[in-house]
Amino acid sequence: MPADLRSGHRRGRDAPATAPAAELLEVAGAEPRGTCEGIDELIERHTEILFGYEDWPESFLAGAFTVPGEGGPWTLALEFGGDLGTRPRIMEALSAGTRAVSHSSNGGKPMDFFHWYEDGELRTTFEWPSGRTGSTPDALNAVMRELGLNPTGDEDPEVDRKAAVLALTERLTGVRVTEALLREAAYRTGEVPEEPAAGR
Repeated sequence: MPADLRSGHRRGRDAPATAPAAELLEVAGAEPRGTCEGIDELIERHTEILFGYEDWPESFLAGAFTVPGEGGPWTLALEFGGDLGTRPRIMEALSAGTRAVSHSSNGGKPMDFFHWYEDGELRTTFEWPSGRTGSTPDALNAVMRELGLNPTGDEDPEVDRKAAVLALTERLTGVRVTEALLREAAYRTGEVPEEPAAGR
């Protein structure tokens, strides 16, 4: 199953409100691939790239657009099967003087990765809520508890962890990710090269 990423970032008070989608894709090292209307077209273009490779894909498509959020506009990026929001170099650059947050999920599998960067520094990251790292791993504990995520012990089986981690991302960005938002957005797209595997 494909993975998806939702990330947003805003500029500091003395800088422009948000980096435009084109800048986010440039930081990611993406080759511009024009624009598309709505998530259905984004998925269609992603699939075309995926099936264009005989073996393992060497790149993936990312789409980005700007939305209102906490403290002003944010740029939100969405991709399937890539790792845009988990690459330290990209997240550090996007969060310079501001904030960058990402949530990535491996389809139907119980794998949800959360990353919060501030001013180029990884503040809190985790796959499992009780296994947090970063410079301030406990800074979000109160919010996590509100959302049903236990930062100190076993998980509540009644809590949808995938939804709760996404909600945590939404709390930090002020961007409510809905089906309508993704369906109606105009995406600026770029083809992001995969990073070479360790040892190559």
